Amino acid sequence: MIVDFYHLTASPLERVLPSICEKILASGERLLVVAEAGQLARLDEQLWRISRDSFLPHGRERAESQPILLSERPEAANGAANVALADGEWREQALGFSRAFYFFGNDRRDAARDVWRDLKGMAEVESRYWKQDESGRWVQGP
Repeated sequence: MIVDFYHLTASPLERVLPSICEKILASGERLLVVAEAGQLARLDEQLWRISRDSFLPHGRERAESQPILLSERPEAANGAANVALADGEWREQALGFSRAFYFFGNDRRDAARDVWRDLKGMAEVESRYWKQDESGRWVQGP
């Protein structure tokens, strides 16, 4: 399984998550987005307003029918093989997915480092760290 660590320093989650959603949907897969209730409400609104020309099918109800499910629980009720931990909180249940996107800001950097160290000892996990360069592009770090 792959865990992608996204260190949010230049762009907020609301600008980064939609591009991840688009890529997952384009590959024909589903995504579970996990966060606390207040943040889920903001993400729900943002995903509706991302672009006039595109639509990211998502929701918080009728879980099984949602290509992108927004939930407080890390349970793939929509059959997702991918999970996005959007609130900076690591959840061990993420290891049950094929791929996890772990988003965190500077306020959660130390906790993310602890998770990185813990995952490095697991042979079945490939951890990748992503950060933004000067032009705002995401580049893979060491």
